[in-house]
Amino acid sequence: ALLAEWGKGGVVTVDMGGHIRLWETGLEHLQRSLMEWRNMIGREGDRHMQITINRDSGEDVSSPKHGKEDPDNMPHVGGNTWAGGTGGRDTAGLGGKGGPYRLDAGHTVYQVSEAEKDAVPEEVKRAAREMGQKAFQQRLKEIQMSEYDATTYERFSGAVRRQVHSLRVILDNLQAKGKERQWLRHQATGELDDAKIIDGLTGEKAIYKRRGELEPQLGSPQQKPKRLRLVVDVSGSMYRFNGVDGRLERSMEAMCMVMEAFENYEEKFKYDIVGHSGDGYNIGLVPLNKMPKDNKQRLEILKTMHAHAQFCMSGDHTLEGTEHAIKEIVKEEADEYFVIVLSDANLSRYGIHPARFAQILTSNPQVNAFAIFIGSLGDQATRLQRTLPAGRSFIAMDTKDIPQILQQIFTSTMLSTV
Repeated sequence: ALLAEWGKGGVVTVDMGGHIRLWETGLEHLQRSLMEWRNMIGREGDRHMQITINRDSGEDVSSPKHGKEDPDNMPHVGGNTWAGGTGGRDTAGLGGKGGPYRLDAGHTVYQVSEAEKDAVPEEVKRAAREMGQKAFQQRLKEIQMSEYDATTYERFSGAVRRQVHSLRVILDNLQAKGKERQWLRHQATGELDDAKIIDGLTGEKAIYKRRGELEPQLGSPQQKPKRLRLVVDVSGSMYRFNGVDGRLERSMEAMCMVMEAFENYEEKFKYDIVGHSGDGYNIGLVPLNKMPKDNKQRLEILKTMHAHAQFCMSGDHTLEGTEHAIKEIVKEEADEYFVIVLSDANLSRYGIHPARFAQILTSNPQVNAFAIFIGSLGDQATRLQRTLPAGRSFIAMDTKDIPQILQQIFTSTMLSTV
């Protein structure tokens, strides 16, 4: 209906349906937009790219089931027959509705809309939930009873061996931060300091002493260990989008790195690890004072993270997990308190406003709380980081970046007077 010039770099059109479109035609505009697109999507030529397609299937669900196993592992889209299919119904797979749990067979994912998934009857959701929980409990038994798989563990441990060494160097050089109660001398009020009696006779005013908290001297030993709580994302989106950017495996590598690096540092640092997902905000993975002692125990924790992300309900408890961790960690005396939240930045899907997340991260000045985004659809993580307080969030799309991020976190408090 209308075509008109739009600045110097494009045109604007209006069609009979009332749609207004802006068309970039200028070379400079096109080059800038191309760079923005590449920064958002990535430009790694050897990495497969995945586009999520929302579609309405128009089919009803009946009852959840695992589905038939295809011996040839061929891709199946729609229907309610095969396990590991995409965009279907009733069976275990990805991108569908009414199935009991997620199952990634390595194929391109076709996604039904959120509205269609929300329309699944409650009785079908309940049956799927029960079946998913049963499968999860069975998987936990298998994990705990299985023999140690050295090859699988080496896949994670080998990927972070250099980072473990870097992190242990950082831990070796951490300084004490906790204030100590000592006699503060040269005070104008308090108890008379016997060593200052002569000064008092000559008219000196600051001849008193009193008990108070004093900043530790540089290099002085810690009186109490520092406390760290890791709040790790084990939600369904971690499993669902692992094939897109490897976020779940990256998270497992990060936890492997922490568990190996912090071994034998209990006097300097005590840590625990909890998960957050649609199932809850305080899912125990590594309890305090029960750190894993060998590779088999560490591998069980990594497998549990993977299993939980596969079988948990959809939903998000990032805010609740962060808030609970900040409140709980200060219940035990420590040299310093750190809460680090690992998330895939998928907050907008659940209507979570970044301002609320920022408020929780800074809710207790005693606690140094930070977020590390280890997954992102497009520029999701970058946009979220811009809205959070400066220095409180980091983006780590490669596990090798995490030791440097932790170093920034642990040393950022050295200049703090809180």
